[in-house]
Amino acid sequence: MNQGFGTDLYHRAMSVYWPVFFGSAATIFIALNAVFGLLYSLGHDPIANAAENGLLAYFYFSIETLATVGYGDMHPRTNYGHLIATIEIFTGMSFLAVMTGLIFARFSRPRARFVFANHAVITRHEGQQTLMIRMANARHNAISRASARLWIIRAERTKEGDQLRRFYELTLDRSEHPMFVLSWMLFHVIDKDSPLHGATSSGLAEGDALLVLNVGGLDDSSAQQLYARHVYSWRDIRWQHRYKDITSVSPQGRFLLDYTKFNDVVAEEE
Repeated sequence: MNQGFGTDLYHRAMSVYWPVFFGSAATIFIALNAVFGLLYSLGHDPIANAAENGLLAYFYFSIETLATVGYGDMHPRTNYGHLIATIEIFTGMSFLAVMTGLIFARFSRPRARFVFANHAVITRHEGQQTLMIRMANARHNAISRASARLWIIRAERTKEGDQLRRFYELTLDRSEHPMFVLSWMLFHVIDKDSPLHGATSSGLAEGDALLVLNVGGLDDSSAQQLYARHVYSWRDIRWQHRYKDITSVSPQGRFLLDYTKFNDVVAEEE
């Protein structure tokens, strides 16, 4: 569905990158001042000490008024000037309130820094065919009551020949983590009850299959609930591969993780 720019401005303001956010705010600010500067110029000498400097002086006076600064050398001196200034002051206060709220909302919004491996793998684990996904907490802060849920979404045809997108939850061996700090390996055993039972790479490609992983937990540092989502297409699944081991122990006996190998996979040994 093609939606216009103004259909959900709050969502756009919350989701764009910071440079785009401030660039858009600056553009709106300049545009508002240009409009009010033009409105001032339509009156008969409505602003003291501004007429001799032309439209640019009205533009600068509009900036002072919209920002509620008011240096004093330029001021309204006619009823028309006071009317436009009153409207602009109200507009400026509203604009400032909206910007303050948006900036506070963007700064206070909790953001998870969960890292997901580039590929999901299907390999033998504990003697069973298993789908595995590796993830990590990049901040290394404690995430309490962390939980994960995994779905597969794929196109299927009904008996009547209609094509539908259907989703099935893939049961995880350990879907909860008491204290997610470093890395977490997720396992889904592909047994006879699994939606992936009998699946092949070509079959997943035909159904344009997606793996959707949702992870959440409570950040102990901020006491805020964190969420993250990652999607793997059928192209991102490596069959008969396993992840490289990233764990080791230092000479001092400390547990180490080598994140340079985090995305590395190797073919399963025959």
